[in-house]
Formats: sequence, C-alpha cells, structure tokens
Amino acid sequence: MIQIYYLYRALNYLPMENVDTIDRGICSCSYGSCDKLHATDWLKDITGNGDFDIVEVRFKNTRKDFFRNVNNLKLVAGDIVAVEASPGHDIGIVSLTGELVAEQMKKYKVTTVNGELRKIYRHARPMDIDKWKEAISLEHKTMIQSRIIASELKLDMKIGDVEYQGDRTKAIFYYIADGRVDFRQLIRVLADTFHIRVEMKQIGARQEAGRIGGIGPCGRELCCATWITNFVSVTTNAARYQDISLNPQKLAGQCGKLKCCLNYEVDSYIDAQKDFPPNHIPLQTEFGTYQFLKADIFKGIYWYTVKGDAPSGLVAIPVNVVKRVQRMNRNGQKPEKLISEEKASVQNIEDTFLNMVGQEDLDRFNKPKGKQRKKKRKPAHANRSQQKGKMQIKKFKDR
Repeated sequence: MIQIYYLYRALNYLPMENVDTIDRGICSCSYGSCDKLHATDWLKDITGNGDFDIVEVRFKNTRKDFFRNVNNLKLVAGDIVAVEASPGHDIGIVSLTGELVAEQMKKYKVTTVNGELRKIYRHARPMDIDKWKEAISLEHKTMIQSRIIASELKLDMKIGDVEYQGDRTKAIFYYIADGRVDFRQLIRVLADTFHIRVEMKQIGARQEAGRIGGIGPCGRELCCATWITNFVSVTTNAARYQDISLNPQKLAGQCGKLKCCLNYEVDSYIDAQKDFPPNHIPLQTEFGTYQFLKADIFKGIYWYTVKGDAPSGLVAIPVNVVKRVQRMNRNGQKPEKLISEEKASVQNIEDTFLNMVGQEDLDRFNKPKGKQRKKKRKPAHANRSQQKGKMQIKKFKDR
C-alpha cells in the first residue's frame, strides 16, 4: 500500500510554474555555469577566436553535441538555440564557441547526418522556450510511469532518466540492464501511451552516476559529473599497489563500482615500488624472526615486528637494509640486529614527535586510567532535606 501511495503521488506530480532547469545549466554565475562537464574557454581573449563555425551545444545532464553555425549567428556561451534534430528540432544551450571546439570534438562522439554536422536554426523564440519547459516538466512523470510499464512487462531493466526533445515529439529513455533486453514491446507501449517517438539508450552504472550527480566522500562533486568523459576500468590491484584496505564499502562509489579516483595516483605508487624488495619473506636475525606488517611507500620504509609478538614493538627498516638482510639470509648468515642503536634512537625520537597523542599505540586502551575525579558536593539545601527525612524516620521508629 505504501508503494502504491508513493507511485500515485509521483504520477500526479504537479510541476511548478518555474521549471527547474539547473540540469540544463541555465543558472549562470561569475565563473561560468553549473552545467555538468563544464569547459572553460581559455582562448576567448585571443583575437580571431570566434571565426570557427562549429559550436558545442549542451542538453540535459552530460549530453553534448556539435552543430554548424550555417546562418552566421552571433553566439556566445549561454545562448539558448534551436538546433536540427531527427525529426523536428531540439532546444539546447551554447556551451562553447571558437577554436577550442575542435579539441572538444576529439573527446566526444560527433553526431552527423550523411557525413555532415547538424545545423543551428536560430535563437530560441519565447514560444520555443515555453514548449521546451513544458516538455521538461513531463520528464519525471514519464520516467515513473515508464518504470511501471517495464515492470508489468517483466523486463529486467531499470529506466533511470528520460529526456524530452525540445518540440515534444521525441524522448530518450536511458536504462540500465545486466544483459540484452528485448524491449520491442516496451517501445510500442511507450509510444502509444505518451504519443511520442521513443529512443532507448543503454548506459552503465558509472554513466548513470554522472547523469544524476552527487557529492563524494571527499566532499567534492562527483568526478564523473564534472570532468570525466572516458571511463577507464578500475581493478582491486590499484588498491593493492597503494596499500589500501580491501574494504568493499569504502572502495565502492555511489555507482556501486570501484571508485575512479583509485587510478589517479596508482602510477606514482608503482614507480615508487620498482626497487622495493618482496615483503612476504621474513627476516632472520640472531634475536629472532621478523615478519612484515606494513609499509610507508613514499618514505621507503618497511615496518616489521617479531614473529609471535604483539604488533606493539614495531621496527622501521629502510628498504635498502631489508635488501641487505634478505641477501644475508640467502647466504645462510644472520645479522645481530636489524638496525643500529643510533638509528633506533633517532627513529624513536621521530616517532615521539609524530605520535604526540599516542594515536599509533595499539595498547593505548589497555593503559590504566588516571585518578578519578572527586564527586561533586551536594548543595546545602539537599543535605538539610536529607537529614530532616532521616529524623522523621527515626521518630516514626521510636513510636
């Protein structure tokens, strides 16, 4: 019953008079606009930069396309224009002009008609904008109803977003599915229900997160919604190279896949570990056997502890010393100590300086607590009332 109630609320959703067009990048500010995958035109101050006749136009969320300015219109970033579509026309916002568009065309897939770019018709008229906003107001309701239709047809897919064309003659349905889906019947039902041309476009989990947007655990907007255009596969080896705990809850992003930022610094970690010795080999000394515990990659330090002991007695050993000890062990030799006393004292001083509050001490919870605070004295009126009560009880007993 609760699900039916929320579906009823969603289907009877009444759009506001001022349609929220933030996902189209309408809200402009001093540094640009809030559109996703925003590109800064750093060539706009160069003379003759506006002679390039191809213009980048953005649509809902992360969709962009390139159109030819055949009518030589004076266009600047932020202008709302009517562009050629198949069929009819669409409404978009100019996001980039000038020679930098040629560099952007290398990143995005350019849509052509018979090998030619589509055209920009005109600046959008007030009637075009009103019809465009009306189409935007229908997208949420259409998405909810299309999900119901897909579930009734028992299709293993999720419709994540709907984008209407500016003239309301066509809509793009973005969906996610694990495998191939036969949605021919779904297209017929959607076309009969909404009286539009239907285009189905399958996207991945990362693309859906980029279209929806959000805030990551770092406190910044998701990278897939701001600047990433080509998604590179991420594996758990990237976390292993960086010595990150393989915790699925922390390594997964909002899309449910491994975070894209795991690949950002993995090359630096791989370069830093080129000359590192293997850490799975224990170090044999006359004192005992030391086993590897953790590593400080960029400082070039391995941390070892005596085998069988608690990890409280950690020993920091440079990687070149580890190589020398491993070479001695292969030759049947055992050093007396891993590091000299002078280096040990220096290391202890550094640890004391860095570990001022004892956050690295694993036995900090086992230390005895300090003196307990004295109990607060009760106020005088409380003591008098307590004594008065005791006297009354004594009198009652005497009777």
